[in-house]
Amino acid sequence: MTVWVLGDQLNPETTPLQHEDHVLMIEAHNFGERLPYHPQKLVLVFSAMRHFRDELRERGYEVTYIQAETFAAGLDRFYDAVPGADLVVMDPPSHGAGERFRHLVESRGGSLTLVENDLFLTTPAEFDAWAGDTESYRQEHWYRHVRRETGILMDGDDPAGGEWNYDDQNRETPPGDWTPPSAPRFLPDDVTEEVVEFVQERYPDAWGSADEFVWPVTRDEARRALDHFVENRLADFGPYQDAMVGGEWALCHSLLSAAINLGLLTPHEVVTAVETAYRDGKAPLNSVEGFVRQVVGWREFMRHVYRRSMPELAEANQLDQTASLPAAYWTGETEMRCLSEAVGHVYDHGYAHHIERLMVLSNFALVYGVDPQALNRWFHLGFVDAYHWVTTPNVVGMGSFATDVLSSKPYASSGNYVNRMSDYCASCPYAVSKTTGENACPFNALYWDFLKRHEAVLRGTGRMGLMYSHVDRKDDDEWEKIEARAAELRQMGRDGTL
Repeated sequence: MTVWVLGDQLNPETTPLQHEDHVLMIEAHNFGERLPYHPQKLVLVFSAMRHFRDELRERGYEVTYIQAETFAAGLDRFYDAVPGADLVVMDPPSHGAGERFRHLVESRGGSLTLVENDLFLTTPAEFDAWAGDTESYRQEHWYRHVRRETGILMDGDDPAGGEWNYDDQNRETPPGDWTPPSAPRFLPDDVTEEVVEFVQERYPDAWGSADEFVWPVTRDEARRALDHFVENRLADFGPYQDAMVGGEWALCHSLLSAAINLGLLTPHEVVTAVETAYRDGKAPLNSVEGFVRQVVGWREFMRHVYRRSMPELAEANQLDQTASLPAAYWTGETEMRCLSEAVGHVYDHGYAHHIERLMVLSNFALVYGVDPQALNRWFHLGFVDAYHWVTTPNVVGMGSFATDVLSSKPYASSGNYVNRMSDYCASCPYAVSKTTGENACPFNALYWDFLKRHEAVLRGTGRMGLMYSHVDRKDDDEWEKIEARAAELRQMGRDGTL
């Protein structure tokens, strides 16, 4: 039997590779034309695959590596050489992918066995047993369940430190004289340089810059990136994880999500590394717990919610929002300092950290009225760590509130949140203190207009009562000005003059 290794399963310790020494890898190129994917995303996937091919060969595996336009064309070539071959592959997390691959293989006279994907901490069976028949999920309950079951950050039956969650210690903004440690850089070798040239020639319409490619593309580099985070960034990660600072794209974030989603690192090993740092007195509990929650809580949770909520999740739009993305999401050209910084980070690096994703990029699109699927496509094409199973629950569920399957209220805010968590507003031409008028912060009028437009859906949610008490205090004259300003901002968004 031959192990089919997909491009997001690049780990030599996976179960199928412990039992078979024949490997198939197909580097399919056509998918890169479906959307104008960020060139660094394409370089990362193709370079990591080629490096993994070489690593497996060094370990003694017999690797058939096929470059083709599609998986179907790659399988044609494979079965021309090995008629009737039996394949085994770890079940990919994206909806329906496993069965589509099975059909492709069986239609060519082979067989495909789908086995458990062990690049996650938890299994579908475990989540299904926990969730039962519910169709509405809450991450905090799942997070506590996983920690109890695994013993991660537990002291006996109790959470380490006595609390499950240290969010209240993780909302600081750094002092003005603070400088984050430099982000790790992994300069391209000959293999990666060859891929960069290929991507630039093959995908001329890709959105983003390939100039600063510094992502880890091998397991060794990924482990060094993990060590760098634990030793240099973890201690300050917690308190500043929600902060935004002008000119800083990485701050103290781990920058490990792309490596984890490729399989270069496993969630178990990164969680073990940060917990060990806490147990050894090298990192504070609030930082360690905040990171563990991202991996043990959110990443696992999103995978399972996506699995159980598809395909409906991919088309969800409970607020009936239909606007196109503002031009600034493509150009980065806007007077809004927060939006310009966040889009610029994505364009330059294929990355922005979680608060930029949720409270700037998604929040602005939400109050502006963007179609959730349009926003999802933008995240999917723009981020080096993005896959359909990752972006869809995060962007459609959390960021767009297109469904209440995993969130009880929208993550919408005025400019006050950005002002509290960043240094952007002090140097922005827009006034965060103003809701209407020529230079009023765009977030403000759009936020109140959003609440008014979607009152029928949102007023009844339990956590929106305070906001609607403010809505009720505004008179007709104020609403007329808000609605006029919101309409003006949407036109500016279409014209690219925000």
